[in-house]
Amino acid sequence: MFVLTKVKHELRIAPQKLSLPLLDAITSEIQNLFFDKVLKDMGLCITLYDVRAVEGGFVFPGDGAPRFTFFEDIHIPEHLLQQPSVFDEEEKLWIWNFNGNDMFMDLDEEVRFRVVQVKYPTIPIEQDKGAKPFAPMEITGDINADGLGLVSWW
Repeated sequence: MFVLTKVKHELRIAPQKLSLPLLDAITSEIQNLFFDKVLKDMGLCITLYDVRAVEGGFVFPGDGAPRFTFFEDIHIPEHLLQQPSVFDEEEKLWIWNFNGNDMFMDLDEEVRFRVVQVKYPTIPIEQDKGAKPFAPMEITGDINADGLGLVSWW
């Protein structure tokens, strides 16, 4: 399911982009800021539909640009893997046995999955040093269906 959301944002255009047509510079900055990022209470931003209005045009000396990163952690629990799957302790990876053939689920492979659950956890006030960085959105996925799993399988 996709939801169209209207967002109002004060945008900083980097000096090197001021030579571009205004709409191109704005679109580029919106893409850098929001695409593949989680927006609180909205979800994952995947595309820009329209720029409805542009107001202002002020230059503030010495301002900084915000930086965001998108997490890559998507959890697929054992019971939602292709069945039958087993974990190989030596190789440290999952293997799906498909009609007698071992299909290895190697790290950093592109995966097609179905979203089962999305959670927006409360932002912690303090975080222990060395702890895993806070993820603003937690996704649980499912690959136990035809066409799902490693893209290279299909």
